[in-house]
Amino acid sequence: MSDNRRPQVVTEPLGGSGLAQLALARRAPAGWFAAPPDNMAEWWGRVVRIGADGAADRALHALGGAIRASGAAAENLERVRRENGVFVTTGQQPGLFGGPIYTWSKALSALALAEEIESSTGIPAAAVFWAATDDADAAEASSTVIALQGAPERLVATVAAPEGTPMYAAALGDVSALVGRLTAAAGAVAFPDPLEITAAAYSPAATVGGAFVDLLAALLNPLGIAVLDAGDERVRIAAAPVTTAAIDRAADISRALAERGAAIRAAGLAPQVAEMNDLALVFERRDGVKARLRADAARRPAPETLSPNVLLRPIVERAILPTAAYMAGPGELAYFAQVSAVAAALDAEQPLALPRWSCTIIEPRIARALARLELTRADLADAAAPERRIAERALPERARAVIAQAKEQAESLGAALAALSADTGIIDERVAQGHARRAAWLAERLERRVLAAVKRRETDAMLTLGTARASLCPFGIRQERALNFIPLLARYGPTLLEDMRAGAAVHARTLIG
Repeated sequence: MSDNRRPQVVTEPLGGSGLAQLALARRAPAGWFAAPPDNMAEWWGRVVRIGADGAADRALHALGGAIRASGAAAENLERVRRENGVFVTTGQQPGLFGGPIYTWSKALSALALAEEIESSTGIPAAAVFWAATDDADAAEASSTVIALQGAPERLVATVAAPEGTPMYAAALGDVSALVGRLTAAAGAVAFPDPLEITAAAYSPAATVGGAFVDLLAALLNPLGIAVLDAGDERVRIAAAPVTTAAIDRAADISRALAERGAAIRAAGLAPQVAEMNDLALVFERRDGVKARLRADAARRPAPETLSPNVLLRPIVERAILPTAAYMAGPGELAYFAQVSAVAAALDAEQPLALPRWSCTIIEPRIARALARLELTRADLADAAAPERRIAERALPERARAVIAQAKEQAESLGAALAALSADTGIIDERVAQGHARRAAWLAERLERRVLAAVKRRETDAMLTLGTARASLCPFGIRQERALNFIPLLARYGPTLLEDMRAGAAVHARTLIG
């Protein structure tokens, strides 16, 4: 593929709340976040300690088929198992057709850091994507956004499962019509495999979580990234020592979270996760749905029915896998300030969270569209300014002169009324000001109406603007956090993944130092 047809992959700042920014700048109070190694010797010491004594071998034996790995991913796991290596993890709850671009940014971030650790320390490291299919957020799991000509479109699957049903148990149903819309968004594709793999994974017989895992495994395994299905019973059994301890020490955890929440608020920030002192950090699946256990629960449910909440999940992950680091998004980085308090209350090791790589993908046709419109990516963030600029550039000179004349007349009238009021007192000052404001308003209204008429005439330019917005900031949301990746992958194939891997690798090197 020639360079002029290759999308531009732009590395972006991660963003996030004030708490996330505090973590990124490493300016948080001691104990809020696990401190990353400062140099290569510290990294070597960390991975040697975490991977010691066959930790990976025990983990892989316990989890078995809960970790989906074939091809390059299986080879990486076997090398880690055989040579006392470590994992770099990341994860995400299910999203329709794989969810937004950041699902893949996260996965490539974990792969890049694993490769950098292995290259720098000589100790094997492999990437594992934690697919949180035990999550019960059907609304998030059943929707995604595609970019079409002129506008974005939100695809929503109808998930009929009762509220609280984990996504690994929620029937997907027939989404063939949505697969058709996804295919339409891809347009003339050069690489049909991603669309075919997606259609096969999202079959009517699949569950929401199962389809997500199947898609991720099919596309990530060849890159060397394994996929862990958190809804698998073997994961819940392996996690039982942590989940049951969280029930037994629920009161201690509540106190620790209350203290940390107070400290975060005292610093002028807001905790990422609201404290619920009457509830434990553990869900029990009863009658097919998840229910949060009370902190004072007297009984201990069967381990295979338990799953962690968002603050306990990183501790579970570190407990069942020899994880050197977790690649976190901005929201995750923020809640790790509370995860550390939970870990201390449980006498568990504090997980290390590092910022994932973030990007924007600019297709050549979108770059050309912005150039034609004389706009930049930053301009698209404004809800109205680009349309106004397009209309102003297309405004006939005679119309421009009429608008200027109306504004000049309004300004002249305002000055005359003010002078009349001040010099003669014939009219009240407030009356003069009111008439002046109305004259100015009428001039502005005339300008708005003329520009609106021009906008309606500039249909091609507005269609081009809508297409650019749909690609780069659909529904006003940053591309990476909304737009589905599959159509892009179908258009550009391996070269897009290569460029993303290269960007993630540069980011990983900055983390290793």
